[in-house]
Amino acid sequence: MIPSFNTAGPCIPGEHYMIPPERRLSGMRRLIDEGKYFTLHAGRQTGKTTSAMWLVDELNRQGRYSAAWLDVQRAREEPDPGQAFQLVLGAFDNGFARDLPRLARPGRTAIKRLLEVPGSAIVEYLSFVARRSSRPLVLFIDEADGLVGKAMLSFLTQLREGYIARSKKPFPHSIALVGQRQVRDYVLEQKERQGLRWLGTTSPFNITAEALTLASFTRDEVAELVGQHTAKTGQRFEPAAVESIYDLSRGHPWLVNAMADQVVNRAVEDRSVSVTPADVESAKETLILQRRTHIDSIVARLREERVRRVVEPMLTGGSFARDVLDDDLSYVAGLGLIALREGKWVIANRIYAEVVPRALTFVQQTSLDQNPAWYVRSDGRLDIVKLMTAFQEFWRKDGHLAAEGFAYREAGPHLLLRAFLQRVVNGGGRIEREYGLGRGALDLMVFFKDERFAIEVKLRRGRETEKDALKQVSGYLERAGLKEGWLVLFDLRKRALWKKKLLRRHRKVRGKRVHVIGL
Repeated sequence: MIPSFNTAGPCIPGEHYMIPPERRLSGMRRLIDEGKYFTLHAGRQTGKTTSAMWLVDELNRQGRYSAAWLDVQRAREEPDPGQAFQLVLGAFDNGFARDLPRLARPGRTAIKRLLEVPGSAIVEYLSFVARRSSRPLVLFIDEADGLVGKAMLSFLTQLREGYIARSKKPFPHSIALVGQRQVRDYVLEQKERQGLRWLGTTSPFNITAEALTLASFTRDEVAELVGQHTAKTGQRFEPAAVESIYDLSRGHPWLVNAMADQVVNRAVEDRSVSVTPADVESAKETLILQRRTHIDSIVARLREERVRRVVEPMLTGGSFARDVLDDDLSYVAGLGLIALREGKWVIANRIYAEVVPRALTFVQQTSLDQNPAWYVRSDGRLDIVKLMTAFQEFWRKDGHLAAEGFAYREAGPHLLLRAFLQRVVNGGGRIEREYGLGRGALDLMVFFKDERFAIEVKLRRGRETEKDALKQVSGYLERAGLKEGWLVLFDLRKRALWKKKLLRRHRKVRGKRVHVIGL
């Protein structure tokens, strides 16, 4: 059997190409040996379940502990403790039956009796199995952050009670809560959603020793993963193609696997043909356009207010507002949307950097009455002058009103320009953006055929001047190695007249030619 690149569910040894899970679990064994309770959190489809299931099997094989993986996702979004815990205890039963079949568990009658008092059902069930385990019990409770409201509060509180009293009453030796977020993040989310009070404390589960996360694949690990495919099939990935996979994904496990799977099973099925960077770029575009489940889950998060507060200034080049807290940044980083690199917050990878603006502008993009063929010259090249002139006319007529309809209102002008450009270049090119918090501007690069067009977007609300913006765009052109580019200057001053806003002119700045479009 030839393994495959996995894009759904946990990896199975022998069925999927895999990076050894133990390599990504640094520090976890120490916490287990010390009897600690902790969280294992990372974004969707980064290998949490694969790692937890592997470690359970490894711990049971070594014989020092009795370990089980317990998946409580069926209880997600059920706030009533009685209803939720019936599902949770059912999940516990299934997990113990699979991983520790000889371990005695409460029977149906006993479970029914436990559920009559939901506030103690979890602690009593786990005490029962811990008492009958001949070895220290280690549990990985997956999807724990899917519990909500009073059910989540009671669940965490009972684990805390069991932990504190375990010197006198048997209870699991070590518990890991596995999910996308740290405990403090889902406590804070429930505060926002439910207005719950947490017994006068920050969290009813303040016994966690550490919050562990899973690192993304390194460049070498991406090469190792696709190299497994080469070893099995003989199909090579060109070194530049491997670099492209890493560059686009920054090593996110699902994105790496999804691009590789798209290439070898759909684009380049002939195993005698090597995979090129162009194949990888095409695979990336397909993932975005098809909105695979993982991409859709990222898009769904953009609707959350906590996410908007963090992502919106990143779209505009602005700065975080005063109401953005460390907890907001931690939450969005935990989802895998952003990352801290070289002391700066950035969108986590180039694929997400494209997904975010495309998702936010999808309706506007598909409703624009713009035929891409209007802006392609007879020689197949993009008529960028005609395109930018058309956008200026569109903005004056309808665009300035449409921009106010975005949920990300502060980023409305940027998003509308992006939608307009995306509509035109689809099929013949692509757009990349450079995120730079605090710059007060947005850098766009339009790729069409073998040409590049640099565009800097700037908002003018007060004393910002064209001169300042020209300095920024000249710096952008210098970094990009281009001799000319565009400055799109949105004048949002309420008292400014349209005849003064609308302008087209050319400037020379530090040896660079800049086309200025005023809106």
